[in-house]
Amino acid sequence: MVVRPIDTAGLRGLLERGAQLVEVLPAAEFEEEHLPGARNLPLEDLTRERALAELDVDRPVVAYCFDYQ
Repeated sequence: MVVRPIDTAGLRGLLERGAQLVEVLPAAEFEEEHLPGARNLPLEDLTRERALAELDVDRPVVAYCFDYQ
């Protein structure tokens, strides 16, 4: 697993190559606003088992969390 920050162009490139976009904010905040195509896996509910069940392990994952304040 590689963890690194990326910019908008880097994100675009990853998504074009099939990366999965995961928003980790609580569901209520996700419903208010999120990036198109993002999946919601709230951090407080996120377990290895849930991630394995809901994500394609053969594709990269981009996890993000917006702070709307």
